[in-house]
Amino acid sequence: MGFGKYIGAGLGWAFGGPIGALVGFAFGYMMEDKSFKQPNQARQAGSDQYRQQARSDYRQQYQQYRHRTTGNDFASALLVLSAAVMKADGKLMKSELDFIRQFFTQNFGPAVAAEQIGILKELLKKDIPVREVCEQIRYFMEHPMRLQMLHYLFGIARADGNVDKSEVDMIRTISDALGISPKDYDSIRAMFYKDATSAYKILEISSDATDGEVKRAYRRMANKYHPDKVSTLGDSHVKAAKEKFVKVQEAYETIKKERKMK
Repeated sequence: MGFGKYIGAGLGWAFGGPIGALVGFAFGYMMEDKSFKQPNQARQAGSDQYRQQARSDYRQQYQQYRHRTTGNDFASALLVLSAAVMKADGKLMKSELDFIRQFFTQNFGPAVAAEQIGILKELLKKDIPVREVCEQIRYFMEHPMRLQMLHYLFGIARADGNVDKSEVDMIRTISDALGISPKDYDSIRAMFYKDATSAYKILEISSDATDGEVKRAYRRMANKYHPDKVSTLGDSHVKAAKEKFVKVQEAYETIKKERKMK
């Protein structure tokens, strides 16, 4: 009987509620699978000594994994929500995996990224308690980080160039559970999906807003998405924040040009 997954789940829960439990459980499955691909006489015999050593090895490997991603609960949360979005349309796309691999490679390097993708593949086999996970994120993470997370999830949905309605519905569910307002959701969504009113949605105003309201909305949104808000998350997050900041500026310039504002 395998036990690595249960050790991982136990340690994960201690380190971080439902998110830690899910990631720990997946890590245990991954390590157990690696172990069983390397058979030896002691394991085949089912010796108590082998099992004790294996338990110790799993614990050590999981602790090392935690150490490699220390202080980045954002990454673990993102991994779980990534699985929820990828599962939404019932299709697992290589382009989505590549998008996630690139993100973790930029943040942690190729070795840890490979490990994260292995965990993600195990998470994709499990039911994700989305609302419970989001409640944990909402409790521990500040609003700018949650906005950054939503931006990333839209990136996954668009990675294959064909956004399924079920993916958008899942992201909307996640957004609501994260405590993100409908205006913030529409603003970030409009950064990915253009229509005639996208510029106004990005600034979180209606098309009948006055010029003064447009200017005030621009200042408010520029402050909300300023890269300094996520500077503690690392360079890739700052880069993504800059992209949102630029989208806000572009939306403002589009409206100014359309209205001939000064």
